[in-house]
Amino acid sequence: MAQILLIDDDAALIPEQVRLAFPAPLHRLRVAVTGAAGVQLMTEETPDVVILDLHLPDQTGLEVYEQLRALNARVPVIFVTLAKTADAAIEAMKQGAFDYLFKPLDIARLRHVVAEALEVARRMRSPVTLAEQPADSSEDGALFGACPAMLETYKAVGRVAAQDVTVLITGESGTGKELVARAIYQHSERSRAPFLALNCAAIPENLLESELFGHEKGAFTGADRRRIGKFEQCRGGTILLDEIGDMPLSLQAKILRLLQEQCFERVGGNELIRTDVRIIASTHRDLRARATEEKFRPDLYYRLSVFSIHLAPLRERGDDIVMLVRHYLRRFSRELGREVQDIAPEALKSLCEYDWPGNVRELQSVLKQALLHASGSVLLPAFLPPLASPSSQPTGVANAATTGEGFDLEAFVKQQMTPGANDVYAETYRKVDRVLFTAALEFTRGNLRDAAAALGISRQTMRLRLRALGLQVGHTLEGGEES
Repeated sequence: MAQILLIDDDAALIPEQVRLAFPAPLHRLRVAVTGAAGVQLMTEETPDVVILDLHLPDQTGLEVYEQLRALNARVPVIFVTLAKTADAAIEAMKQGAFDYLFKPLDIARLRHVVAEALEVARRMRSPVTLAEQPADSSEDGALFGACPAMLETYKAVGRVAAQDVTVLITGESGTGKELVARAIYQHSERSRAPFLALNCAAIPENLLESELFGHEKGAFTGADRRRIGKFEQCRGGTILLDEIGDMPLSLQAKILRLLQEQCFERVGGNELIRTDVRIIASTHRDLRARATEEKFRPDLYYRLSVFSIHLAPLRERGDDIVMLVRHYLRRFSRELGREVQDIAPEALKSLCEYDWPGNVRELQSVLKQALLHASGSVLLPAFLPPLASPSSQPTGVANAATTGEGFDLEAFVKQQMTPGANDVYAETYRKVDRVLFTAALEFTRGNLRDAAAALGISRQTMRLRLRALGLQVGHTLEGGEES
């Protein structure tokens, strides 16, 4: 249940809009009509996210925000304001507020922003377990193993967490790089300040620059207001630049300057802004090799790798795989309502002999699929999804470029880049959608509702995309509905 605290003196309209956007029982809304009452509620029970009006009867929203931040700076605060100029809201963003919205509230926008804030809050709040043996817990923040490589990882986190230096975390996709970054954050002096993670490979170049550094009004088409970037917003906290190896060269220069001088300028601006954030970077790529290929700045590589932690792939972790299988089997059995308590020796042997190019993330997916097909208390080999033979599995860092079984996204894009090509963007999205929708439907055994929910889209959108891709589902499991 997500806990939302609303501090707004409009006792009639705004609370009803928020209740409509976040209904019970999945959400619990508490309302205060004055700043003092809101601060009191915060002291009684820490919420997951706060929605705060800029204009309150007893004090300003900024004054209330300062009190809330003093109580717990890790709780995301979203400002709402009636004034379109929003100078005070922008000032609040500089002080670390999560975002601001205009009244009257756009419900769809409200849902989106609050969902992002809840995810950020979850990442900051969820403790990361680093241990030789798994705890009997359903928490997602578990990184464990007793092999020598994992023991070295635990030691490295312990050595660097308290040191306010830049850290570079390397390893294949699915090895747990974000978990290590969060562990460093949680054991650092900055643990009471925000933690933000950005995937540099998932955001287009022009948007990534604005996301990190912010922009001034009129800096580019569509920049209708000033935006405060993450480096300015995450004051005193920690930022994870995930997949930094895919960051464009032009943006790498600005990151290098920030690391060297601890200052930057917003896009389209001339004001020099000082920052106070700790940077943790992660990548599945070989940055030294990319520097040799002139795809990554060598000087930035040296700045980032003040302290490096390399995570071993699952295939190199020896007997850890048996421990991981049994741990996730117990955990996912509880989550999925299955009675499976053990695994047959033949099934365990198959899992141990597999190379796991997707590492722990792939292992989790395989076990969930197996449990959905399982019956009885023992996981049999017949319940496992098809696994490629070890000899056919690629090894090394390049594995992380694959999207779906047998589909290499990077290779596909390069193949499309031919003289006269004019539809690479659309063709790539069609290919990715085909892999994505097929995988989702296979995972849910043809259930359109569950597949759409897993992808975060509506069933109508999924049906339209399936029709456009020429894919058909014979029947769904939605109450016997034929499709």
